[in-house]
Amino acid sequence: MVNTFEHKNYWALILGGSSGLGLATAKKLAAHGMHICVVHRNSRAQLPEITAHFNDIKASGVQFKSFNLDATNPEKRKDVIAELGSILGEKGKIRTLIHSIAKGNLKPMTDARQPTLKEDDFTITINAMAISLYNWTSDVFNANLCAKDTRIISFTSEGNTKAWKHYAAVSAAKVALEAISRHIALEFAPYGIRANCIQAGVTDTASLRKIPNAQTIIKHSLQRNPFKQLTTAEAVANVAYLLCTDEASWINGSIIPVDGGEHIS
Repeated sequence: MVNTFEHKNYWALILGGSSGLGLATAKKLAAHGMHICVVHRNSRAQLPEITAHFNDIKASGVQFKSFNLDATNPEKRKDVIAELGSILGEKGKIRTLIHSIAKGNLKPMTDARQPTLKEDDFTITINAMAISLYNWTSDVFNANLCAKDTRIISFTSEGNTKAWKHYAAVSAAKVALEAISRHIALEFAPYGIRANCIQAGVTDTASLRKIPNAQTIIKHSLQRNPFKQLTTAEAVANVAYLLCTDEASWINGSIIPVDGGEHIS
Protein backbone atom coordinates (compact mmCIF):
# COMPACT_ATOMS: atom_id res chain seq x y z
CA MET A 1 0.00 0.00 0.00
CA VAL A 2 1.19 3.50 -0.86
CA ASN A 3 1.49 5.60 2.29
CA THR A 4 0.18 8.79 0.72
CA PHE A 5 0.63 10.96 3.79
CA GLU A 6 3.70 9.35 5.35
CA HIS A 7 6.33 11.79 6.68
CA LYS A 8 4.08 14.82 6.01
CA ASN A 9 3.08 15.18 9.66
CA TYR A 10 -0.58 15.48 8.69
CA TRP A 11 -3.33 14.85 11.21
CA ALA A 12 -6.99 13.95 10.79
CA LEU A 13 -9.34 15.26 13.47
CA ILE A 14 -12.36 12.96 13.43
CA LEU A 15 -15.51 13.95 15.29
CA GLY A 16 -17.52 10.83 16.02
CA GLY A 17 -14.79 8.37 15.10
CA SER A 18 -15.52 5.40 17.37
CA SER A 19 -17.93 3.61 15.02
CA GLY A 20 -19.51 3.65 11.59
CA LEU A 21 -18.31 6.05 8.90
CA GLY A 22 -16.02 7.97 11.24
CA LEU A 23 -14.15 4.88 12.44
CA ALA A 24 -13.83 3.43 8.94
CA THR A 25 -12.39 6.74 7.74
CA ALA A 26 -9.96 6.87 10.65
CA LYS A 27 -8.66 3.42 9.76
CA LYS A 28 -8.38 4.26 6.06
CA LEU A 29 -6.45 7.49 6.62
CA ALA A 30 -4.18 5.85 9.20
CA ALA A 31 -3.37 3.09 6.72
CA HIS A 32 -2.08 5.81 4.39
CA GLY A 33 0.12 7.47 6.99
CA MET A 34 -2.10 10.18 8.46
CA HIS A 35 -1.98 10.67 12.22
CA ILE A 36 -5.37 10.37 13.91
CA CYS A 37 -7.23 12.23 16.65
CA VAL A 38 -10.68 10.89 17.47
CA VAL A 39 -13.29 12.74 19.52
CA HIS A 40 -16.08 10.41 20.58
CA ARG A 41 -18.70 9.93 23.26
CA ASN A 42 -19.18 6.40 24.56
CA SER A 43 -20.11 4.61 27.75
CA ARG A 44 -17.67 2.60 29.84
CA ALA A 45 -19.32 -0.63 28.69
CA GLN A 46 -18.53 0.20 25.05
CA LEU A 47 -14.88 1.03 25.63
CA PRO A 48 -13.32 -2.48 25.33
CA GLU A 49 -14.61 -2.89 21.76
CA ILE A 50 -13.69 0.69 20.85
CA THR A 51 -10.22 0.31 22.34
CA ALA A 52 -9.65 -2.73 20.13
CA HIS A 53 -10.48 -0.64 17.06
CA PHE A 54 -8.19 2.14 18.25
CA ASN A 55 -5.39 -0.38 18.73
CA ASP A 56 -5.84 -1.38 15.08
CA ILE A 57 -5.27 2.26 14.13
CA LYS A 58 -2.14 2.47 16.27
CA ALA A 59 -0.86 -0.69 14.61
CA SER A 60 -0.68 1.30 11.37
CA GLY A 61 2.34 3.03 12.86
CA VAL A 62 0.79 6.50 13.10
CA GLN A 63 0.40 8.75 16.10
CA PHE A 64 -2.99 8.47 17.77
CA LYS A 65 -4.95 10.43 20.35
CA SER A 66 -8.55 10.06 21.50
CA PHE A 67 -10.89 12.10 23.66
CA ASN A 68 -14.03 10.56 25.16
CA LEU A 69 -16.25 13.60 25.67
CA ASP A 70 -19.16 15.59 24.27
CA ALA A 71 -17.90 17.17 21.03
CA THR A 72 -20.78 19.68 21.10
CA ASN A 73 -19.67 21.19 24.42
CA PRO A 74 -17.89 24.53 23.70
CA GLU A 75 -15.51 24.28 26.66
CA LYS A 76 -14.59 20.69 25.85
CA ARG A 77 -13.97 21.71 22.25
CA LYS A 78 -11.54 24.42 23.34
CA ASP A 79 -9.74 21.97 25.65
CA VAL A 80 -9.33 19.41 22.87
CA ILE A 81 -7.99 21.98 20.41
CA ALA A 82 -5.55 23.37 22.98
CA GLU A 83 -4.19 19.91 23.85
CA LEU A 84 -4.06 18.90 20.21
CA GLY A 85 -2.08 22.04 19.47
CA SER A 86 0.50 20.96 22.04
CA ILE A 87 0.69 17.47 20.52
CA LEU A 88 1.11 18.78 16.97
CA GLY A 89 3.85 21.22 17.92
CA GLU A 90 5.20 23.66 15.35
CA LYS A 91 5.32 21.28 12.38
CA GLY A 92 2.16 19.21 12.75
CA LYS A 93 -1.00 20.41 10.99
CA ILE A 94 -4.59 19.24 10.63
CA ARG A 95 -4.99 18.21 7.01
CA THR A 96 -8.45 16.74 7.49
CA LEU A 97 -11.45 17.48 9.69
CA ILE A 98 -14.05 14.73 9.48
CA HIS A 99 -17.50 15.49 10.89
CA SER A 100 -19.38 12.30 11.74
CA ILE A 101 -21.37 13.35 14.80
CA ALA A 102 -24.62 11.40 15.14
CA LYS A 103 -26.55 12.95 17.99
CA GLY A 104 -30.15 13.49 17.03
CA ASN A 105 -33.71 12.96 18.15
CA LEU A 106 -35.68 10.33 16.25
CA LYS A 107 -39.17 11.16 17.44
CA PRO A 108 -42.37 11.29 15.39
CA MET A 109 -44.12 14.56 14.66
CA THR A 110 -47.45 13.13 15.76
CA ASP A 111 -48.22 10.04 17.83
CA ALA A 112 -50.74 9.43 20.60
CA ARG A 113 -48.61 6.73 22.24
CA GLN A 114 -45.16 8.29 22.56
CA PRO A 115 -43.45 11.68 22.90
CA THR A 116 -43.37 13.82 19.78
CA LEU A 117 -40.85 16.31 18.46
CA LYS A 118 -40.54 19.63 20.27
CA GLU A 119 -38.58 22.74 19.41
CA ASP A 120 -35.74 21.68 21.73
CA ASP A 121 -35.39 18.39 19.84
CA PHE A 122 -34.77 20.28 16.61
CA THR A 123 -32.38 22.69 18.31
CA ILE A 124 -30.27 19.95 19.92
CA THR A 125 -30.13 17.88 16.72
CA ILE A 126 -29.28 20.74 14.37
CA ASN A 127 -26.64 22.08 16.76
CA ALA A 128 -24.96 18.69 17.13
CA MET A 129 -25.17 17.46 13.55
CA ALA A 130 -24.75 20.73 11.64
CA ILE A 131 -23.72 23.86 13.52
CA SER A 132 -20.91 21.97 15.27
CA LEU A 133 -19.23 21.61 11.87
CA TYR A 134 -18.77 25.37 11.71
CA ASN A 135 -17.79 25.63 15.38
CA TRP A 136 -14.99 23.09 15.04
CA THR A 137 -13.81 24.44 11.68
CA SER A 138 -13.71 27.99 12.99
CA ASP A 139 -11.91 27.13 16.23
CA VAL A 140 -9.31 24.90 14.53
CA PHE A 141 -8.70 27.65 11.97
CA ASN A 142 -8.37 30.36 14.62
CA ALA A 143 -5.93 28.16 16.55
CA ASN A 144 -3.70 28.16 13.44
CA LEU A 145 -3.78 24.37 13.25
CA CYS A 146 -4.95 24.07 9.63
CA ALA A 147 -2.64 22.85 6.91
CA LYS A 148 -2.23 25.00 3.80
CA ASP A 149 -4.62 22.65 2.02
CA THR A 150 -7.06 21.46 4.67
CA ARG A 151 -10.02 19.27 3.74
CA ILE A 152 -13.31 19.51 5.67
CA ILE A 153 -15.52 16.48 5.10
CA SER A 154 -18.95 15.77 6.55
CA PHE A 155 -21.50 13.00 6.03
CA THR A 156 -25.03 13.59 4.83
CA SER A 157 -27.78 11.28 3.57
CA GLU A 158 -30.77 11.08 1.25
CA GLY A 159 -32.76 12.29 4.22
CA ASN A 160 -31.73 15.73 2.97
CA THR A 161 -34.51 15.56 0.36
CA LYS A 162 -36.63 12.54 1.28
CA ALA A 163 -39.05 12.23 4.18
CA TRP A 164 -38.65 9.21 6.44
CA LYS A 165 -40.81 8.62 9.49
CA HIS A 166 -39.23 9.87 12.73
CA TYR A 167 -36.38 11.49 10.76
CA ALA A 168 -37.62 15.11 10.63
CA ALA A 169 -35.09 16.58 13.07
CA VAL A 170 -32.14 14.74 11.54
CA SER A 171 -33.34 15.61 8.03
CA ALA A 172 -33.42 19.30 8.97
CA ALA A 173 -29.91 18.94 10.40
CA LYS A 174 -28.58 17.35 7.20
CA VAL A 175 -29.94 20.23 5.12
CA ALA A 176 -28.31 22.72 7.51
CA LEU A 177 -25.07 20.71 7.44
CA GLU A 178 -24.88 20.93 3.66
CA ALA A 179 -25.57 24.67 3.67
CA ILE A 180 -22.85 25.28 6.27
CA SER A 181 -20.40 23.10 4.31
CA ARG A 182 -21.03 25.10 1.12
CA HIS A 183 -20.42 28.38 2.92
CA ILE A 184 -17.23 27.06 4.51
CA ALA A 185 -16.16 26.09 0.98
CA LEU A 186 -16.79 29.65 -0.17
CA GLU A 187 -15.57 31.76 2.72
CA PHE A 188 -12.54 29.73 3.82
CA ALA A 189 -11.27 29.06 0.28
CA PRO A 190 -8.86 32.03 0.36
CA TYR A 191 -7.05 30.23 3.21
CA GLY A 192 -6.67 26.96 1.28
CA ILE A 193 -9.56 25.15 2.96
CA ARG A 194 -11.85 22.89 0.92
CA ALA A 195 -15.19 21.58 2.24
CA ASN A 196 -17.36 18.81 0.83
CA CYS A 197 -20.18 16.53 1.96
CA ILE A 198 -20.37 12.84 1.20
CA GLN A 199 -23.95 11.66 0.71
CA ALA A 200 -23.59 8.07 1.87
CA GLY A 201 -26.04 5.44 0.76
CA VAL A 202 -27.91 3.39 3.34
CA THR A 203 -25.22 1.83 5.50
CA ASP A 204 -25.81 -0.70 8.27
CA THR A 205 -24.42 1.31 11.19
CA ALA A 206 -25.45 1.84 14.79
CA SER A 207 -26.97 5.18 13.77
CA LEU A 208 -29.18 3.54 11.14
CA ARG A 209 -30.36 0.87 13.55
CA LYS A 210 -31.67 3.57 15.89
CA ILE A 211 -34.21 4.66 13.29
CA PRO A 212 -37.52 2.91 14.15
CA ASN A 213 -38.21 1.77 10.56
CA ALA A 214 -34.61 0.87 9.76
CA GLN A 215 -35.43 -2.59 8.38
CA THR A 216 -37.91 -1.08 5.93
CA ILE A 217 -35.29 1.42 4.76
CA ILE A 218 -32.75 -1.39 4.31
CA LYS A 219 -35.20 -3.53 2.34
CA HIS A 220 -36.15 -0.64 0.07
CA SER A 221 -32.50 0.27 -0.52
CA LEU A 222 -31.59 -3.29 -1.50
CA GLN A 223 -34.42 -3.28 -4.04
CA ARG A 224 -33.53 0.00 -5.76
CA ASN A 225 -29.72 -0.10 -5.55
CA PRO A 226 -28.30 -1.01 -9.00
CA PHE A 227 -25.97 -3.52 -7.33
CA LYS A 228 -28.64 -4.80 -4.90
CA GLN A 229 -26.27 -4.11 -2.03
CA LEU A 230 -26.07 -1.75 0.90
CA THR A 231 -23.32 0.83 1.03
CA THR A 232 -20.45 -0.13 3.35
CA ALA A 233 -18.63 2.16 5.72
CA GLU A 234 -15.39 1.17 4.01
CA ALA A 235 -16.69 2.32 0.60
CA VAL A 236 -17.51 5.73 2.08
CA ALA A 237 -14.12 5.88 3.82
CA ASN A 238 -12.42 5.23 0.48
CA VAL A 239 -13.99 8.36 -0.99
CA ALA A 240 -13.16 10.40 2.12
CA TYR A 241 -9.54 9.34 1.59
CA LEU A 242 -9.65 10.33 -2.07
CA LEU A 243 -10.95 13.79 -1.11
CA CYS A 244 -7.88 14.18 1.11
CA THR A 245 -5.38 13.57 -1.67
CA ASP A 246 -3.57 16.30 -3.58
CA GLU A 247 -5.34 15.23 -6.76
CA ALA A 248 -8.73 16.18 -5.24
CA SER A 249 -7.75 19.77 -4.48
CA TRP A 250 -10.18 21.20 -7.05
CA ILE A 251 -13.24 19.52 -5.52
CA ASN A 252 -14.89 22.08 -3.27
CA GLY A 253 -18.43 22.85 -2.15
CA SER A 254 -19.83 19.57 -3.46
CA ILE A 255 -22.36 17.01 -2.28
CA ILE A 256 -20.93 13.71 -3.50
CA PRO A 257 -23.18 10.61 -3.60
CA VAL A 258 -21.39 7.43 -2.55
CA ASP A 259 -24.06 4.79 -2.87
CA GLY A 260 -23.41 2.65 -5.94
CA GLY A 261 -26.01 4.67 -7.86
CA GLU A 262 -28.81 4.16 -5.34
CA HIS A 263 -29.87 7.81 -5.59
CA ILE A 264 -30.64 7.61 -9.32
CA SER A 265 -33.53 5.14 -9.02
